[in-house]
Amino acid sequence: MGLHVESRPSDSPYIERVWRSTSHDVARMTSIATAHHELVFWEHRGEVSVAVRGPERSASAAGVPEDATFFGITFSLGTSMPHLPGRLLVDGAVEIPGATRRSFWLKGSTWRLPGYDNAEEFVRRMVREAVLDRDPIVATVLHGATPDVSERTVQRRFVAATGLTRGAVQRIARARQAALLIQDGTPVHDVIHRLGYFDQPHLARSLTRYVGRTATQLSVPAPDEPLSLLYKT
Repeated sequence: MGLHVESRPSDSPYIERVWRSTSHDVARMTSIATAHHELVFWEHRGEVSVAVRGPERSASAAGVPEDATFFGITFSLGTSMPHLPGRLLVDGAVEIPGATRRSFWLKGSTWRLPGYDNAEEFVRRMVREAVLDRDPIVATVLHGATPDVSERTVQRRFVAATGLTRGAVQRIARARQAALLIQDGTPVHDVIHRLGYFDQPHLARSLTRYVGRTATQLSVPAPDEPLSLLYKT
């Protein structure tokens, strides 16, 4: 019963996570805020669908089709499809029509559907054919280095590559980390101190907006409305 999610990291600089899931006896889930773009494939009642999902600025309820299978590639921050600007995908998705169990159409070419174990090979082709790009400045900042450009340029590049400001990306990441710590049993006051929240109301507002749960609800998971993929980096 519920939503069973399996995921793995990747050694590709273009991929944050590869995941797959199945649903059974669950009508909806809470989709957690995310700063990443995703390419998602799913099959339901014999029909295959493909969509590019953009970042989500807040948590929201999402319907889950019964007995469906899903597979997704979550791209690293700063990785995007230039022909689909991030600002057009924020809080939304673009569905790719004409998908079958074997292939789909993307930017003028036919592509075989990738799988959980060969996502990296699929992404390498995307890079070769200039369907996927990665902003080096965003990557540099995320690794803690200081690029040789102005802060204004950094902000502009963040918005262009992710659809979000640098501050929004940081707030979403912090809320997700707070949720993980609370689920692992870390006391709330320790989470506040460790992650730099001002006080408990500040943490509560952040969790409600970006995760859709209070600290108490995170401590006692609700199987009838599971959370979307939440993983340790």
